[in-house]
Amino acid sequence: MLEHCGGLYKTDRSPPCQRLHNSDTKHQASEPPFSAFPSSSLLRQRFNLVMSILGLFLALNWFFLGLTFAIEVSFTGNVSTTDRLAHTLAGLKTLEQWYNPDTGLWGGWWTSANQLTTVADFASMNPDFRPTVLGLFQNTFTKAPGHKVGQIKVNNVTTVDTYYWPNIPVSLGTPLPESNGDWLNWFYDDEGWWALGWLKVYDITNDTAYLNAAIDIFDDMVKGWGATCGGIWWNKAHEANVAISNELFLAVAAQLANRAQTKAAKAFYLGWAVKQWRWFSNSGLINADYNINDGLDLKTCQNNRGIVWSYNAGVILGGLVELNKAQPDKYLLVTAQKIATAAIKKLSDKNGILHDVCEPDCGNDGPQFKGIFMRNLQVLQQAMPNANFAKFIEENGDSIWINARGPGDRLDLVWSGPYKSATASTQSSALDALVAAVAIT
Repeated sequence: MLEHCGGLYKTDRSPPCQRLHNSDTKHQASEPPFSAFPSSSLLRQRFNLVMSILGLFLALNWFFLGLTFAIEVSFTGNVSTTDRLAHTLAGLKTLEQWYNPDTGLWGGWWTSANQLTTVADFASMNPDFRPTVLGLFQNTFTKAPGHKVGQIKVNNVTTVDTYYWPNIPVSLGTPLPESNGDWLNWFYDDEGWWALGWLKVYDITNDTAYLNAAIDIFDDMVKGWGATCGGIWWNKAHEANVAISNELFLAVAAQLANRAQTKAAKAFYLGWAVKQWRWFSNSGLINADYNINDGLDLKTCQNNRGIVWSYNAGVILGGLVELNKAQPDKYLLVTAQKIATAAIKKLSDKNGILHDVCEPDCGNDGPQFKGIFMRNLQVLQQAMPNANFAKFIEENGDSIWINARGPGDRLDLVWSGPYKSATASTQSSALDALVAAVAIT
């Protein structure tokens, strides 16, 4: 059973919470201090001080829609670990404004999978945060499959974007109808995002319903294998062979191998992961500079020299880290570091701040991209530390907060600033950078 308790969606398995009636003037519930962050005595004291200032954030009651927190926190001087944690909490509180508990979505379909993952990433490193979002996970798991809408995607050498019904330009035609009740649709990359999201939630909850959802998604993605140039197709209409769907296929296969319940299952998923990486690494998608272009030309099966997007440089990092866990091979991590280094060099400004070429107008999809890179760079950094990556993560997170933050702790698309506007995608993408900065400290 799902109940709305103090704005937080709770399940029968969730810890009890205090009810907040309409007549209440302030939140009465209290949360224990986060325990997954710096443990030294001095840092713990600083941490608890920040948490007392942000007490209402600690009692997030994530989905108490309509409650406004009149808390403004400013920081000067060097940015500390506790500062970064406070920034992340504030940004997460703002992200809730886009969540629709009736649909279980923040907005777009594949982008909502990433927003789910952003929240789950933070919860995965902080056990005391988890009870505040267990209801969110179940609510999205229950509601979202019934609220898919028709969509049309544009994917070519210069553009990647998604249009959702009814806001689809007439020139693009009419979308195919969507199924309801599952996580499948017409695009294998969309499916891969949801698989990764539910695997992250499974890691937190140990609830096999989420693992089984990822398994079902992967089973459908396998059907896309055998594209004209190898690997899997981008969509079920067999219109393109792109990097992102193939990277997601690798990442999901490797993660499932590491979470397999039997030796046979591990061998199955590992076999796919190895096969996919063998194809991907020889496909030409990784160019001579170790940047990843958007796809392959179906006529020549050569690199199409499409735009180097940050998310294409990101997903592969997480996939290679997981493959290395399943079948250790340091070459995989060395390759990942080369790809990450190349992306940072290609996409950063003179101050080391990450940008995609579409900025400042990246449509519906582009605002999500950079966070995906930062999320996976964090994973690589934790697997194979690199001082340059640590500096890059911290400086981007700090720049977001100092230069790209607007009223109500809304976070802009352009991380070097200035703040102009925010959406669920710009907010969650920026949060991926903030979460990464906390995670590596």
